[in-house]
Amino acid sequence: MVMTSQDEHVLAALHPLDEHNRRLQANVQPPSWRNPSPAGRYHLVVIGGGTAGLVTAAIAVALGARVALVEKALLGGDCLNVGCVPSKALIEAARGWHAARSAHDRFAGPSVDGEADFPAVMDRMRRLRADISSHDSAARFRDLGVDVYLGEGRFTARDTVSVDGTELRFWRAVIATGARAAVPPIPGLAESGCLTNETVFSLTELPARLAVVGGGPIGCELAQAFARFGSRVTVLEAGDRSLGNDDADAAAVVAESLRRDGVEIICGARIVRVSHDETGRRIELGGDIAAIAADEILVAAGRAPNVAALNLEGADVEYDLRKGITTDEHMRTSNHAVFAIGDVASKLQFTHAADAQARMVIRNALFHGRSKKSDLVIPWCTYTQPELAHVGIDAGAVHERRDEVETLTVPLDALDRARLAGETDGFLRIHLERGSDTILGATMVGPNAGEIISQITQAMVIGTGLSKLGEVVFPYPTLAEAVRKAADQYGRRKLTPLARRLFGMWFRLKA
Repeated sequence: MVMTSQDEHVLAALHPLDEHNRRLQANVQPPSWRNPSPAGRYHLVVIGGGTAGLVTAAIAVALGARVALVEKALLGGDCLNVGCVPSKALIEAARGWHAARSAHDRFAGPSVDGEADFPAVMDRMRRLRADISSHDSAARFRDLGVDVYLGEGRFTARDTVSVDGTELRFWRAVIATGARAAVPPIPGLAESGCLTNETVFSLTELPARLAVVGGGPIGCELAQAFARFGSRVTVLEAGDRSLGNDDADAAAVVAESLRRDGVEIICGARIVRVSHDETGRRIELGGDIAAIAADEILVAAGRAPNVAALNLEGADVEYDLRKGITTDEHMRTSNHAVFAIGDVASKLQFTHAADAQARMVIRNALFHGRSKKSDLVIPWCTYTQPELAHVGIDAGAVHERRDEVETLTVPLDALDRARLAGETDGFLRIHLERGSDTILGATMVGPNAGEIISQITQAMVIGTGLSKLGEVVFPYPTLAEAVRKAADQYGRRKLTPLARRLFGMWFRLKA
């Protein structure tokens, strides 16, 4: 079922309450925790203990600031508890299962049969999550010097936050409360029950039939993983294609891979209503397909900012229930003593984006810095197989600026490493400023695309052009050679007819 209250949210993340989840709880929401008593005004109060809040608090206290950290649910936020950590644990397990099953056909390896153990996969995930949770624990941050308050924080004045009746006065505050899964108002969905990223990792049995509402990154990642575990998966995407924010050619490569794994993708899906009985859920659709049946429905149709319980009006902080907290380029809100970062105030809802904004907001909030969030170069990666990674301008911007942009594409089948691995579906695509080698953006779809895109992101940040990247010597054979091959393409395009004639004259003189 969809969890709505904060207590239910916590219980969902900690279900089942086995030895691993008890260790998790002991770290990120210790049952016996006693909040400290505030001693004067804090230099900084951070509301929200996810990635953005934890990084902000840790850096600020290391610099000597008096810091309070407020978290009403689980420290570590979505990333640790119901996001990056558990999802990547499942994805890696699914890749392992897929590699074992496909080894015979691909590499003449042994044939694999027998029953798969989904509960063991989930047990491994919970164990790894509990192991990692010590980094985000209340005890660790207390030992760093942060005053950790577990409870609901709400503004009672422009410079005051109340936590369960205890008032924390501040010089500066940072709101980092994140976002939650948005459940669309489909008739019958709430009554029939559905999973979100907050509850799907509490499953202990594999659903035989899984419907995924939404074909974005989360929907595609989990659809492929569950299909590889053995579920019959159907993705219902309202748009005309899955991964609608990514390069269309790259998204098509991923969609074809999902289909090979048995995922049915229905685009242009319009869900009329949902019902349920003892046989499962029935999803009625408008259009040619009347209905599909499912044992579980996973909703992956967007995120909603966590702003409702903060009493932002009490601090004169402007916000929108759908878009989140309004900030300027320096992450400052309408109350200049209050800043907002991460998913609650950003379109780029990634853990690494939250981390980067946290490092930046310290300068702006505590030292009158003028760092701009728009200066950040934020890549992203969808961890399907193949991976799809991107940085810089998107396909829409490329189309709008087509007279100003030059595009180079290197297919993976041009790389020996990809051919030897039998993974040639995909490409590296780099967008340059026309007439120069300045990199405006790039997309890669293929194995380890997230690693390759990091090289290009680094080049963009430090201002290295593609020509200079082409001078890098890459180990052979590697997928990173795609970058050099793109540089070679650029070099050949620079060899104009005039340049060829000049070279011809030079060599005739040397004959």
